[in-house]
Amino acid sequence: MAGNLLMSVSKDEKERAIFRSRRMYESDLESNLATAEDRGIQKGIQEGRIEVARNLLKRKRSIEEIIEDTGLTREEVKRLRDAD
Repeated sequence: MAGNLLMSVSKDEKERAIFRSRRMYESDLESNLATAEDRGIQKGIQEGRIEVARNLLKRKRSIEEIIEDTGLTREEVKRLRDAD
């Protein structure tokens, strides 16, 4: 089946161009979806770290402990502390 499609498409330059364009579109779409998924995952991880840091700040933990436990920077932890 795929071989027949390829043979029929390969006979006409316009059809080949359309076929290539469709394949590029599908490839770009898959890439964009994977990128969006990765960004969503990274955003969720960062939001989780911030939530943990807020909880640790409420428990009066030191900035050093919070940095070590969450992986946030000193500036990020200080901003969270100063915001509350």
